[in-house]
Parts: sequence; structure tokens; C-alpha cells
Amino acid sequence: METLNFESTITAPVQEVWDLLWNPETYAQWRRYIRPGAKLKTDWLVDGRSYFIDENNKGFVSTIVSLDVPFEVVFRHLGTFDDGIEDTETRLVKQWSGMEEKYFLRAISPETTALQVIVHAYQDYEEQTNDAYHQGLELLKKIAES
Repeated sequence: METLNFESTITAPVQEVWDLLWNPETYAQWRRYIRPGAKLKTDWLVDGRSYFIDENNKGFVSTIVSLDVPFEVVFRHLGTFDDGIEDTETRLVKQWSGMEEKYFLRAISPETTALQVIVHAYQDYEEQTNDAYHQGLELLKKIAES
């Protein structure tokens, strides 16, 4: 498993960047490079349930392990999700269960935000994941600064 780190300086206040990250409309836009038709369904509770899904209602079931709105959220992926069915127990899932996706936002000034995203990826998917996050976060920056 590889740990990938992405950083961006965005000319927008922290709360605005946070809102753009997680608003359903803008989330689908920047996340499309990672998962086309992306949706995030979450209760926004530590130890609650979050679902990173696509237009076919397939994806990952996760939990929030750390939350400090609008500065930090850490998701831990627990398993797969397929049209209402969670799989957190099969051998294949247990090989990668526990991988995390971390978002950190820091105000550099009232109108400038430092965004750091840290994700875990299998080595086989490192280049694809790297490209997807670079494209997605570049689009997020463009949306925030327009």
C-alpha cells in the first residue's frame, strides 16, 4: 500500500473550500476523475457510516475516524458497498480494509486555504490514483477561485 499526498493552495476561505469539497453538486464534479458519477452519503458522525458510491450505487462503505469541521475529516474504508449490501468480511476486502482518506484544511489568510489530501492506494493503482486526485483537486481549485 502506498501513501499519496496532495497539496493545494486555494484562494478562497476555509469554509468555502470545505463546502465545495462536500456539497453534492461540486463533490460530483471534482470527484469524477476518481469515480465517475461520484456521490458521498454520510451521517457526518465519528464512527458512523459513509458511502462513497457511483451512479450504479456501488463503491465503498467507510467510517469517519476524525472530524473537525471545516478543518479536518478522516475516512477509514471498511469494505465494499453494492446496491445496499455491505461487504466488510470477505478475504479480499480484509486485504485493504482500513485504508484511509484524509482531508486537512488550514487558513493561510482569511481568503486563502491550504488543502492537504492524503490517501492510501495499492501500488498497482498508484499512478491512476495520483492522476485522478491531481485532476480532481485542480478542478476544485478552479471552481473555488472562479
